[in-house]
Amino acid sequence: MNILYFCTRVLSPFGVLLCVLTARAQSVSESIRLNQVGFYPSAPKIAVVVGESGATFQVATPDLKTVVFTGTLSNPQTNPLSGKVNRQANFSKFIKPGTYVVVVPGMGHSYPFEIRPNVHQAVAAGSIKGFYYQRVSVDLPVRYAGKWSRPAGHPDSRALVHASAVSPGRPENTVIASSKGWYDAGDYNRYIVNSGITMGTLLSVYEDFPAYTTSLKVDIPESGNQLPDLLDEALWNLRWMLTMQDPTDGGVYHKLTNAKFDGMIMPDKATKDRYVVQKSTAATLDFAAVMAQASRVFRRNNRAVPGLADSCLTAAVKAWNWAKQNPAVLYEQEAMNRQFDPDVSTGAYGDRNVSDEWIWAAAELYVTTKDDAYYTAVNLYPDDKTPLPSWNQVRTLGYYTLARFADNLTATGKKDVPALKKRLTTFADELIQGTDQNPYGTVMGKSARDYIWGSSSVAANQGIALIQAYRLTNDKKYLAYALANLDFLLGRNATGYSFLTGFGDKPVMHPHHRPSVADGVDEPVPGLLSGGPNGSAPKQDKCPGYTATSPDETFLDNDCSYASNEIAINWNAPFVYLAAAIEALQPEFGSK
Repeated sequence: MNILYFCTRVLSPFGVLLCVLTARAQSVSESIRLNQVGFYPSAPKIAVVVGESGATFQVATPDLKTVVFTGTLSNPQTNPLSGKVNRQANFSKFIKPGTYVVVVPGMGHSYPFEIRPNVHQAVAAGSIKGFYYQRVSVDLPVRYAGKWSRPAGHPDSRALVHASAVSPGRPENTVIASSKGWYDAGDYNRYIVNSGITMGTLLSVYEDFPAYTTSLKVDIPESGNQLPDLLDEALWNLRWMLTMQDPTDGGVYHKLTNAKFDGMIMPDKATKDRYVVQKSTAATLDFAAVMAQASRVFRRNNRAVPGLADSCLTAAVKAWNWAKQNPAVLYEQEAMNRQFDPDVSTGAYGDRNVSDEWIWAAAELYVTTKDDAYYTAVNLYPDDKTPLPSWNQVRTLGYYTLARFADNLTATGKKDVPALKKRLTTFADELIQGTDQNPYGTVMGKSARDYIWGSSSVAANQGIALIQAYRLTNDKKYLAYALANLDFLLGRNATGYSFLTGFGDKPVMHPHHRPSVADGVDEPVPGLLSGGPNGSAPKQDKCPGYTATSPDETFLDNDCSYASNEIAINWNAPFVYLAAAIEALQPEFGSK
């Protein structure tokens, strides 16, 4: 039915014609998709209406008594992935702070949202706090964890050296201490390769936006000390990573793990033997890159953590030197299991091409040390590609770092800066190209190829690439498209879910995450980013219940759907970057 209303014909102080609704209230419509958290007053504000509708929409107060804005829906567009008809409701011109809903006559209204400055601050802080809930080897008390408090799991004070990882001085079953760190995903293991991109991304938030991240309070046990909360949280994982380097030769173990995945139990109930497993070139180079970057970051905070910067740089150089002597030691789990016992069947993070790890590590060590030998040690620009970062493709992280410190490079590196900047802006332009054909108006999802395992991190990493282009050019189109991808993650997508647990009116409630399943609390641990739609998920996890026929809708809010609804630290990290960057840059939306 249509909503009937009449206008009082009185202009508000903001010049908005106020209307009073007189019809029966309509219900929430799942067909109106938008950022369920909210919008900045001066930034773009777009909702997407799925299905047949009239030509107009309103923005109203949540009680539906007052319409504060009326607009015309865009022309209908057919979603090429699902065949559904979508229209956009653009209310960017409405800037008055408050809480509102979008109303589509005859269809219903959206979930409520806010318009105000700093609207994503809680989202940015919450996604950082998500890492706190993943901490290993420590109690999470009620004071900081609330209803998700739990006893410590996996002290890992006696991790065993697996037969694949023996070295002089560390024979099989040698006991080492390897505590702290974060649980990698929905399981209870820790993987250096995935920690690599995670740490590189989080430390980059600080390097790009130091003032904002210093001001951001997360409420963790270390809050109030001399370090920003973001760095305190990163330090918890950094100290674990340092334990994963063999002090004798500098090589880095690929992972610390059970032989097999645990069941859906709480961390303190998972008490099986844990192993550090095989050194690998990928892990060692990722480690070298992180430690070189950490050395820069913590040197700026030397008073809070004296000596840490030097220790990180020493570890980075030792790792680099091991990799030079072992340039292609790949982690091949099945082959390892044929040779060594016990068999290991947890996440492999096997990477058959480590050329990108060489580029990232070389770039970080070069920028930190200003030693040209690192810049010339590998071919930093082997082709004209700029791959979107992922755990097994980290080359572009090195490009971000070189661009970030372009003014401080030696002459050897400076000569390539113009081409590097063009490379990064060209990549952003390629991301944007064709977005107007996507009915959701987002860079994310213009291609079915975006909907892979961990598609949410694709959206977030696309947002980072756009932020990098904005930082290089000050062209606000990049900033607007980055914000649109944040809108995607918080509800403006083909599933209608906010993919960040604990945020929005339709958040993911049943992620594949052992503590969230086993803790007896109805709500999942907050601040964790679900993997998101994955066109191949039904074949990959065989969880019953998938009904979607298009990749942008292939998502199941069920803890058995690890291919669409698991969480992972390398997905949370780019979300942290995107949300924090948008918050830090929000004044730019209102400037000319």
